Amino acid sequence: MKRTIVLIVVLMSICVSGIIGLQLFWNYQSYKNTVQFFDHSVNEALVKAVAKESFKRKQGIVKQFENWLADTSVVTITADHNNRDSATVFHIQDTHPRFVEDLHRQTQFGLSDFKERLNHITPAAKKIVIKHFAGRILMQDLEKGIVYNYTQTLGDSLKKAFYASRPSLHLINQYFKAELLKKNIKADFVLNPGKQTSLHLTNKVNADFRKPYQSVLIYAGIEHPDNYFFKAMKWVIITSLLLILITIGCFYYTVKTLFSQHKLSELKDNFVSNMTHELNTPIASIKITAEALKRFKHDSETREEYLNIISYQADRLSNLTDQILNTAERVNSTDSFELLNLYHVIQSAIGDMEPVLKDANSNLDFKASISDVDVYGDRGMLSNALVNLIDNALKYTNGTPIITISLNCIDNIAFISIADNGIGIPSIYKDQIFDRFFRIPNGNLHNVKGFGLGLSYVKQIVTKHKGFIDFRKNDPEGSIFTIKLPIYHG
Repeated sequence: MKRTIVLIVVLMSICVSGIIGLQLFWNYQSYKNTVQFFDHSVNEALVKAVAKESFKRKQGIVKQFENWLADTSVVTITADHNNRDSATVFHIQDTHPRFVEDLHRQTQFGLSDFKERLNHITPAAKKIVIKHFAGRILMQDLEKGIVYNYTQTLGDSLKKAFYASRPSLHLINQYFKAELLKKNIKADFVLNPGKQTSLHLTNKVNADFRKPYQSVLIYAGIEHPDNYFFKAMKWVIITSLLLILITIGCFYYTVKTLFSQHKLSELKDNFVSNMTHELNTPIASIKITAEALKRFKHDSETREEYLNIISYQADRLSNLTDQILNTAERVNSTDSFELLNLYHVIQSAIGDMEPVLKDANSNLDFKASISDVDVYGDRGMLSNALVNLIDNALKYTNGTPIITISLNCIDNIAFISIADNGIGIPSIYKDQIFDRFFRIPNGNLHNVKGFGLGLSYVKQIVTKHKGFIDFRKNDPEGSIFTIKLPIYHG
């Protein structure tokens, strides 16, 4: 039986360990994936934020360039179709060249989508030219990080605006925050926080127009991915931990139940064994006496003696059954509770045990610091509890029994202590001695008869009276049982 339980526990331990291991592995994989997603998303968001800010600055330069093209005091735009294909060609040159060599310098180009033939520029055509030149040609050059001197004046102005353009951390901050929110990341961050920081740093992104030849690096310091993981997955983590705790709790309860059942089975076996020994003697005596009465003719005196033996042994059987039944039935009733003088109850219990005490040649000493102590309870129950403890002190003593009973009151609590010089109780059984059917293991020896119900019965009575009972070792030998009962004040 025990080997089977051990095997079951081992298999259950393997299963529970496997379940917990898989749960922890899943959480670890989830942690790795979440951290990788966070790191990738944050870096991607910063790249997009820098790109948006750069595009915003380029749009500003394009807008300035459109204004310069529209300003006739800066450049002059003309058109003609004097060419082999008779297609309209547009010319752009400075209105007021600063140098002689710039008098005939101009930029010319055609538009494949423009089909109209012009000998001079019209307002509508000029708008198309400005839109195309600034929005497409210039923007493509800016995307490449270069600028051309389309005319000397345009080139000088464009270079000045191009080189003066610097990234706006304020705009990047706004765009970065918006990109993070798109990815459902709500985290505080700082742009270019410096090296001395505990924040998690992103990759550096070049925000300069002239990259890779020039660089203005932008990076962000943001909360650590671990913090993001715990915030994003907190309910999953809590649920996982809760499931693990429930699994461990169920495993512990199951194992405890298995061993409790095994222990209960052993206790019942011991109980049956003890009960068999206890019942065998009176039954055998009754059987032998009854057979003697049947087989032989006896005088009235002998017959009376045999009948007394049968009656005595029957009373013993009755007492044994009462002892078992009282443990389960009488303790559950409070109908007989009344106001009692605890001092008198103790004296009554000692009086009930007087013949047994004398027969054992024992020495009992009762000390009371106060005699006027009232409790609310059942006289018979409390007396039985004390009788059980005194009886144990007598039974489990090898030499002359020395018993000391004391009554004290502290803070509305009555303390009844029963100390003896017996064989004592090993400390390893301290938490088990009040269990029903429990007897300290002693092999198959039954020198002291009993069912392991006495102390369990005593504890039930004390608990029914809203009290407590505990046990401690009595130096140098023996045991001390202390009953604590609430004092009744009316």
